[in-house]
Amino acid sequence: MSKGRDQHVVPYGDQWAVRGEGNSKVTSVVSTQKEAISRAREIAINQKSEVVIHRPNGQIRDKDSY
Repeated sequence: MSKGRDQHVVPYGDQWAVRGEGNSKVTSVVSTQKEAISRAREIAINQKSEVVIHRPNGQIRDKDSY
């Protein structure tokens, strides 16, 4: 079971962002989805939570638990 908040990798204008589940503000904004996934993974490992990766249209693409 997740202990921390799941980290969502979401489109953010023409960039990508990491947003903790339930947060209105983003944690990090980067230029590529790959960078956002890497950042979200670091947070999720630290918090023992999940990374939820979204497609550019907002649909969920993948999930990884840590």
